[in-house]
Amino acid sequence: MAEADFNLSSVSSLFRTDGRSAAVRHAGIAIAVTLAFLAFHAARGFPTLTDSKGDNDSLLRLVQVRDLLAGQSWFDLNQYRMGLEGGFEMHWSRLIDLPIAVLILTVGETAALVIWPMLLFALSLFLIIRATHLIGGDAAILPAAVTGGLALLFVNVFVPGALDHHNAQLALALGTIYAMMTALQAGSRSAASGGAAAAICAALMVAIGMEAAPYAAAACAVAAGGFLAGGTRNVTVARWFGLAFAGTAALCLGATVPPQNWFLVACDALSLPQTTLAVLGGGGLALVTFIPSLSRTFAMRLSALVGLGLFATFVAVSAFPQCLGDPYADLDPLLRRYWLSSVTEAQSLSALIDARGYSTIAGYYATPLLALMVLAVAALRRGFTAPALVLAVFLTLAVAVSCWQVRGGVFSVAFAAIVLAAWIGRLRIAALDQRNLWAQLPMAAVWLLSVSLLWQAVGAAAEPKTADLARNSDLAEPQQQSWCYSLSDLAELAQLPAGTVLTISNLGSIVLRQTGHRVLNGPYHRNNDGNRAALDLLMAPPADDGRGARARGIDYVAFCPGNPETVALAHWAPAGLAAVMLDGSIPDWLEPLTGSETSPLQIFRVSP
Repeated sequence: MAEADFNLSSVSSLFRTDGRSAAVRHAGIAIAVTLAFLAFHAARGFPTLTDSKGDNDSLLRLVQVRDLLAGQSWFDLNQYRMGLEGGFEMHWSRLIDLPIAVLILTVGETAALVIWPMLLFALSLFLIIRATHLIGGDAAILPAAVTGGLALLFVNVFVPGALDHHNAQLALALGTIYAMMTALQAGSRSAASGGAAAAICAALMVAIGMEAAPYAAAACAVAAGGFLAGGTRNVTVARWFGLAFAGTAALCLGATVPPQNWFLVACDALSLPQTTLAVLGGGGLALVTFIPSLSRTFAMRLSALVGLGLFATFVAVSAFPQCLGDPYADLDPLLRRYWLSSVTEAQSLSALIDARGYSTIAGYYATPLLALMVLAVAALRRGFTAPALVLAVFLTLAVAVSCWQVRGGVFSVAFAAIVLAAWIGRLRIAALDQRNLWAQLPMAAVWLLSVSLLWQAVGAAAEPKTADLARNSDLAEPQQQSWCYSLSDLAELAQLPAGTVLTISNLGSIVLRQTGHRVLNGPYHRNNDGNRAALDLLMAPPADDGRGARARGIDYVAFCPGNPETVALAHWAPAGLAAVMLDGSIPDWLEPLTGSETSPLQIFRVSP
């Protein structure tokens, strides 16, 4: 036992830091874990570089960056090769395209696909370690490196090839949390710089994508709450947060939206409504901190915040009412029924429960809820410190968002790692002090309870033992089970003269990534008309001699029998084109080009 205690103490000494070297040591640890993460993927041959696993957003992001490098205007976000003739405007931000484009120009496309997510992984882990050290001390650094690294591995947004903007938003959210924790910590000298840094990260999150708006709102609430509580430090944080938030939002609008569109309203991307509220809210918060009469007493501070909130609400309701309702209100009802309801990341907790998706539920909800319990118990025993309160606000909101849409779990799992690592750190201290096996058992248990991957495995064991829809369907042949997400599956299609391809929505992005063709559909809500047109063609009976396909300019049909979306379409429309082809009956107006019915992706030319 003494030998075990000695080893534990020796390992702990490797992670002790002082004020001068802490950041450097933490960065070194984050880099070391990142290199281990990279080695793990390298040992497996970087499978995510050759098999997209259906990561449509990363595929289309690369297409968008390629278009930018090929000369498409910085302000032109149209995706011309998807949708009806002329394409449609994407709601993504050039702020993500820029660093990826620079990397591609510097090191090449393949290396950039690896380096970009690895950089964000290292940054995210560094911020987790820094935030954990702030509340848990040296003893929590090792747990932060391990649980934080496993949490980032679990959320699956940092694998090689992951260009989707959610990884950058997560890194910025962690930056917001750490900066705000540092700014509000008792005795901190970083009130101004921390408040400004938190605001810059929060504003960038929103500029990149509206799904991060709740976390920017959490940062605003923390800054406003600090101002309400009073005190020189809190007022300083609020002042610099407000100024930086307003300024960064305005700069992002100017940098990513052409001047002629500054006054246009887009509810799903940075535009006039979001920038107006950021300038009003941030600027207003900063303004009241400069007026002594409005910040002198609690009553006056409360009155100022209520007045500011009412004014911002009035502006939002009166000027931008269209942005206050269902974000998918304009989505075609057929797409809402057959597409949106099947998007996994958009599912609610209640939908997951109904579907008995216990592995997803356990993986994405267990550690965040456990972390909330830890924070609650700590608050009851010792009261809330400012950094712990910041964590509680962000984690509570992230859990609430994940109950609405499971994609919020990407944030809540990462936030929870900070809390749980700090808890393990306290138990490590107790284990070292008591030096007996019984003191180390609770620590070992919490180590296990802090790993979402283990929770996911437990949930999977409780799930009904049913096969995938494609495998369970009597329409799908056993040998046709490829989902056609491997880049090599598109090789034959890429050799054909450029044309318009009809395929399922989950193959739209990979067709653009691997070929010079255009497609009607892809899993993007702004492509309302193109998605509806493709759905109509795939679900309609094929007895029109191909007139519908020709009217839409379709040159090829790329058919993947093993993809679950194909099987679902056949289930929804048993007499439709997808069902008929899945049953092996090829309409006369389709000419097979692959020469093999067992090819993963079957290609047909529409006859003239």
